[in-house]
Amino acid sequence: MIGSDSISEKKMGLVEAVSIGVGTMIGASIFTVFGVGVKIAGPNLPIAFMISSFLAFVVAYSYSKLSARIVSNAGPIEYMIKGLGDNIGTGAMSILILLSYIVSISLFLKGFAGYFLPFVGIKTNFFSMALTESVVISVFIVLNFFGSKVVGRSELFIVGGKVLVLGLLITAGIWFVDPGRVQPVVSGNYSTGVFFAASVFFLSYMGFGLITNASENIKDPKKNVPRAIFLSIAIVTVIYILVSVVVIGNLPLNEIISAKENALAEAARPSLGGFGFIILSIGALFSISSALNATLYGGANISYTLAKEGELPEFFERKVWFRSTEGLFIVGSLGLLLAIFLNIESIASVTSAIFMSIYIFVLLSHYRLVDRVGGKKWIIIFGLVVISATFVVLMYNQFTQNPMVFFSIILMFLLSLLLEGIYRKLTKRGFPLLARGLEELKEKIER
Repeated sequence: MIGSDSISEKKMGLVEAVSIGVGTMIGASIFTVFGVGVKIAGPNLPIAFMISSFLAFVVAYSYSKLSARIVSNAGPIEYMIKGLGDNIGTGAMSILILLSYIVSISLFLKGFAGYFLPFVGIKTNFFSMALTESVVISVFIVLNFFGSKVVGRSELFIVGGKVLVLGLLITAGIWFVDPGRVQPVVSGNYSTGVFFAASVFFLSYMGFGLITNASENIKDPKKNVPRAIFLSIAIVTVIYILVSVVVIGNLPLNEIISAKENALAEAARPSLGGFGFIILSIGALFSISSALNATLYGGANISYTLAKEGELPEFFERKVWFRSTEGLFIVGSLGLLLAIFLNIESIASVTSAIFMSIYIFVLLSHYRLVDRVGGKKWIIIFGLVVISATFVVLMYNQFTQNPMVFFSIILMFLLSLLLEGIYRKLTKRGFPLLARGLEELKEKIER
C-alpha cells in the first residue's frame, strides 16, 4: 500500500494535466500568427476561433473515448495500431508525429530567442540566438529529467503566469473596445476567409493531444485524461475569443497586420501604455516556454514508448542518468539543431498538415474500435467529414499560395513511407503491438 501511494503521489493530477494541454495550445501561435489570422479573417476572427473550437471538440470526442480505454504514453500511435493494425501506414505516421514534435520544439526555441533578446537589449545575431536556444533547451531537458510531477508543477506555474498576463490584457483592454471594429462582416474576402482562418487556427488547439502522451503519468487516467482534454479546450476557447475581441477592438486592422508577431503587445498600449507592452512581451515568453515544456515532454514520451514497442531504433530506448531516457535528450537536441542551423518557417507549415492527418487517422481508428471503446458512429463519421474537409481547405490554400510548401508536405508523407519500409526491411522488425494488441485491449476494457 505504501509503495502504491508513493507512486500515485508522483503522478500528475487533473489540474496539472489540464495545464499541459492549455500550456501547449496557448503556445507560440496566439502570439506569432495572430496578425496572419487578422489578415485572412479581419473582424471575423472571433468567429474563426469559435469554428476552430468546434473542430477541436469533434476530434476531442474520439480522443476522450480512446484515452479512457487505452492508457499509453504513445497516445495517438497506440490508438492507430489498435484500430488500424500493424502496417507501413501506421509506422509512417509514427515517424511523422515524432518529426512534428521536433520541428515544434525548434519553432518554440526560435520564438523564445526572438522575444527574449530584444527584451533584454541584446543584439540579435547567429551567436546570441544559438546561445539562448541552447540554454533554454538545456533548462527544460533538466526539468523533464526529474519526472512527470516536476513537469506538471513547472507547467502549472508557467501556464498560471501566462494566463494571468493575457487576463490583464483582456481586463484592461475590454473597456477600450470599439464595437464597430468587431462587427462581423458578411460579404467580401473576410466572409470567405473566416473558414480558411478557422482551418489555420484549428491547429492552435492541437496541444490537447499531448495530454494522452502523458496518460501513464496521470492519476486515474481513465477519468482524468478525458476531463483534462475537454477542460483544456474550453479554457483555451474562452481566452482566444476574448483576446481576439480585445485586439481587434483596440487597433485598426492594418496596424495589427503590420505588427505581426507583436500584435498582442501592441494591443496593450491603448489601455496600459508602455507597461502593457512589456507585460505582454513577458507573457509571450511564458507562452512559448510552456509550449516548449509540454511538447518536449510529449515528444520524449513518444520516442521512448515507440522504441520500447519496436518502432524506433533501440538506441532511443536506453536509459541515462536521473532515470530518464535518451529519447528526451535526442528529441531536444534535434530540435535545437534545427533551430540553430535551418530556416524552418516552411517546415512549420508542414507540421500543421501532419497533425491534421494524425487526427483523421485517429478518427478512423475510433470508428474501427467503437464497439470496444464506446462512442456514437454518426459522431465519428461527422468528424471524419468535417476534419477531412478542413484538411482539403488547408492543402488547397497551400497549393494556391505557397506551392513549395504543398509539395513539401506530399514529399514528407512519401519520405516517411519510404523510411518505414526501409527500416522494416533492414531490421525485419515490425510492431509487436499487433501480436498482443487485441488481447491487451480486451483486458483493459474488461477491467
